[in-house]
Amino acid sequence: MKEKERKKAILDYFRENVPVAESELDFQNPYQLIVAVILSAQCTDKRVNMHTPALFLRFPTPELLAEATFEEVYELIKSISFPNNKARHLIGMAQMLVADYGGVVPSDGALLERLPGVGRKTANVVASIIYNKPVIAVDTHVFRVSHRLGFSQGKTPLEVEKDLNKLIPEHERAIAHHWLILHGRYICTARKPKCGGCPLREWCPSAEMV
Repeated sequence: MKEKERKKAILDYFRENVPVAESELDFQNPYQLIVAVILSAQCTDKRVNMHTPALFLRFPTPELLAEATFEEVYELIKSISFPNNKARHLIGMAQMLVADYGGVVPSDGALLERLPGVGRKTANVVASIIYNKPVIAVDTHVFRVSHRLGFSQGKTPLEVEKDLNKLIPEHERAIAHHWLILHGRYICTARKPKCGGCPLREWCPSAEMV
């Protein structure tokens, strides 16, 4: 099987068998999503979802979060990874969101990246999920799975993102982001990937190597 055909077979599997793939973070609006994504850095979605209800109850709007003290926010997220930095980022993000964007989460990636705690990955997640922008956020799961499936040999998240953009049509990039994340989270795991039961095994160049 040619390389192009192999990659198409993998994407066709996802298209046919995973027509719905969504974020596992709990949120009700763009503000809640950007908060949850900032908190999810180097932390599981499950743990983030355990703490965001209380955080959103206490600070239901960016205006209220912008007025919060470090101690108030820290107390609500202290069992999440890197709570000191994330508490400061959340408050700074909310303050800029209110001061510069009228409290509205922007759809433009460059504007999103201006916000404290928001890098390219977080900006792409928000732009993709909320505004259905044709961008792919490359987190550790997407990075790992893209290499194992032979979708990219990029050495940085940006290089992998560029390779995926060449491979995946614009209209599918939003859902493809979740295809790769969920596959990496539950099947193509970092340690002891479940190759034996992987539905992509016949097309995966790494199946016999990991």
